[in-house]
Amino acid sequence: MAQQDTPKKLWGGRFAEATAASVEEFSASIHYDARLYRQDIMGSKAHARMLAKQGLISAEECTAIVDGLSEIETEISEGRFEFKPELEDVHMNIEKALTDRIGAAGAKLHTARSRNDQVNLDFRMYLRDQVVLLDGLLAEGQGAFVRLARKYLGAVMPGYTHLQRAQPVLLSHHLLAYFEMLKRDRERLQDCLGRINVMPLGSAALAGTGLPVDRHFAAQELDFPAISANSMDASGDRDFALEFLFCLNLVQIHLSRLAEELVLWSSKEFDFVRIGDRYCTGSSIMPQKKNPDIPELIRGKSGRVTGALMSLLVTVKGLPLTYNRDLQEDKEPVFDALDTVTANLSIIAELLDNTEFNLERLQGATHGGFMTATDLADYLVCKNMPFRQAHSVVGKVVAHCQDRDIELIDLTLDELQQFSELLEPDVFEVLTVDGSVNSRVSPGGTALVRVQEALDQAEKYLG
Repeated sequence: MAQQDTPKKLWGGRFAEATAASVEEFSASIHYDARLYRQDIMGSKAHARMLAKQGLISAEECTAIVDGLSEIETEISEGRFEFKPELEDVHMNIEKALTDRIGAAGAKLHTARSRNDQVNLDFRMYLRDQVVLLDGLLAEGQGAFVRLARKYLGAVMPGYTHLQRAQPVLLSHHLLAYFEMLKRDRERLQDCLGRINVMPLGSAALAGTGLPVDRHFAAQELDFPAISANSMDASGDRDFALEFLFCLNLVQIHLSRLAEELVLWSSKEFDFVRIGDRYCTGSSIMPQKKNPDIPELIRGKSGRVTGALMSLLVTVKGLPLTYNRDLQEDKEPVFDALDTVTANLSIIAELLDNTEFNLERLQGATHGGFMTATDLADYLVCKNMPFRQAHSVVGKVVAHCQDRDIELIDLTLDELQQFSELLEPDVFEVLTVDGSVNSRVSPGGTALVRVQEALDQAEKYLG
């Protein structure tokens, strides 16, 4: 059967043949870039006002364009607008609908503008909106950690290195570590926003325009604090999207680390946490199972988000200046990663608010594993013993305890003094879990006084 062709595009005067239907289908992006419609319309309205200000269109034409775009925006938001795949993308769908409604004035909208700077503009405005959304979700996540830290203030647990019990810490201290991760995520996104928030409109296809445009006026209309400095760079730049994706990756990695701990801690081997039944699932065959599916899914989706970053990095790595059609592949990975991280952030605070800690189990896990050995070494350092020597002495004490299957706190003073005469009766104060925790008074440490300060600061930060 002969290939059916579709009508020529709006700019098809150069071509003798209509575009093949298979090419239209292959190259269409409307199925995913339709989500940029608000930004596209906002940018077009500002562009029209700039054209009118510069005398490139009349005031009446500008009014017709702006009013027509407002009608189209309402129809899209209400689901009454028909996007046509043969028009490829959101930009041409909106422009064609506008021209059909208001005639020649609509055809003037693209004056001094290319789809190259238009799509870059839309993408930047969309991402800066998403930074605001993500910041709110990250703040909600921080709030969940703060609430748990306040609820369980004073509870102790084992701190781990290499997944081996290392030193006792406050549970609240552990929880506030994730608060700090999300705080960096928020700061990183705000820093990224500075590079997103640069207006490329006016760069046109690659060389700028010879028409008398006012880029600063358009930037002010669209609330951009800066305009791009080089038209060739701007038309093909996707650094801002890559940086945004990297920020998403770190958010996701932080959530994945939390998810891994929740998976481990909810197992019977640890039994540190109990996730609410509504956030777990059962087994299709084993009636006793309660599976931590939400943390597992969050952990699993990390590959998807990392894959999105790798995808866009590879897409842009070999592109010559300026715009190349390869860059149509920029939005799908960003949108997918964004949707994934947004969904994860949306549910994590809810899950945390429905998680309880098994304090008896946490407290019990601090007994065993010689977790106050470092405190014993620090005690000797305070008696003027060089740390490396103290480290060696305590290592011998630990080996002695292992041979006898006892803990440090089980030793008598006479037994301890066999290893060093510097050990005196007050040594037992640092061998207890509470003594160990509350000795860690260095800024950022796990002592109750420091964790209370950190919690107060976190609550102040969140307002």
